[in-house]
Amino acid sequence: MTTSSPTKLATDHLDARLNDARSRYVERRPRSRALADEASEVLPGGNTRTVLHYAPFPFRVAHAEGSIITDVDGHRYVDLLGNYTAGLLGHAPTPVRDAINQALDRGWAFGATHPDEITFARLLVDRFPSLEQVRFTNSGTEANLLAIAAAIHQSGRSKVLGFEGGYHGGVLYFGDHREANVPHEFVIIPYNDPLALEQAFEDHPDLACALIEPLQGSGGCIPADENLLARLRELCTEHDTTLIFDEVMTSRLSPGGAQQLVDVLPDLTTLGKYLAGGMSFGAFGGRRSIMSVYDQDSTHPLGHAGTFNNNVLTMAAGIATLTEVLIDGILERTNQRGDHLRRELNAIFARTRLPMSVTGRGSLMAFHPTAGAIKNSRDLAGLDDRWRELLFFDAIDAGFYFARRGFIALSIEIDDARVQSFIEFVDNWAETLEASN
Repeated sequence: MTTSSPTKLATDHLDARLNDARSRYVERRPRSRALADEASEVLPGGNTRTVLHYAPFPFRVAHAEGSIITDVDGHRYVDLLGNYTAGLLGHAPTPVRDAINQALDRGWAFGATHPDEITFARLLVDRFPSLEQVRFTNSGTEANLLAIAAAIHQSGRSKVLGFEGGYHGGVLYFGDHREANVPHEFVIIPYNDPLALEQAFEDHPDLACALIEPLQGSGGCIPADENLLARLRELCTEHDTTLIFDEVMTSRLSPGGAQQLVDVLPDLTTLGKYLAGGMSFGAFGGRRSIMSVYDQDSTHPLGHAGTFNNNVLTMAAGIATLTEVLIDGILERTNQRGDHLRRELNAIFARTRLPMSVTGRGSLMAFHPTAGAIKNSRDLAGLDDRWRELLFFDAIDAGFYFARRGFIALSIEIDDARVQSFIEFVDNWAETLEASN
């Protein structure tokens, strides 16, 4: 590994390369461009999911199967994004498709309880160490809202400890721009800052709950220090504060989630994304003593409504996912593949002295335009995003798709050959930039 200073590409050269990449992108996607114009007439910003927006316009998908997506202009891409972790199984997995078809044959809008919700709940309780009971929602956002509600209701307190850069759903984002956060009394501290953590509990001994991602997903795939998670567990126990692990993304890091990897058990866990095979899904669960607030036969219960909470398609898809797809070590191999990819990418950037690095764990990772250490969102402030944008458009040109912000979530359909092809692309990309310096 080199110890020399990072490559400094002249500003005008970097801008020229980026402008050329953008121009090629637009020129080769006339149908996507036309649809972007049409969409803006009926959808604010031309979309209904903010994270999918990027300039000059996002391409639109016509078809997806396995690890490949095809846009409306006929371009094929290896899908390294995996629908922001929801697409862990790849596109149109056969066992999930068959389960959904069988469920459709039985009807799909019961307005009543049914056996599949028990089966799916049992699979989740058996899988994740912290779960004694679980309830279903339609998204990770709902799961986090209801977990917080349970903690506040059970404790009689109102404050919620969160972490800068944390994303817990569309109305629970603690980033650097305003979001429509729900009106809780939040105490927000830096991620991976042990002194700030101790101070928070000293200043606010009446915290109802602490909500944390064991690895910040949308915040840049930054892993939590395991000592910090262990200390957070101790502080929550000492102060009778409910510890909530948001494992909507990180539950894929092992069969029992990140909590199994770090050997730290939260009081409540929130889930979502891939566990229903790509269908709309969320869940939250944990200690029976806390989850009992949703038992309508208990004293002063909380309500938990939702027309589609136990919808038969999601329940059937979830059962198939856990009993027919994520078996025989396939999840472990996917995470090992991700660790290998991240190591190789960082080695490339170190060798070529580009101001780039990759953080993450297992099958989750993100590119950052810096060669420095990253422990929280403050380390990402003020970076030159042109490097990441150039990589994004050049990767698309080469047939690889990941998030514009540099996020990657490997699916089980991304095999060793696909990983190696991407490594070779990034290697050539970095070598070319270094040579042009």
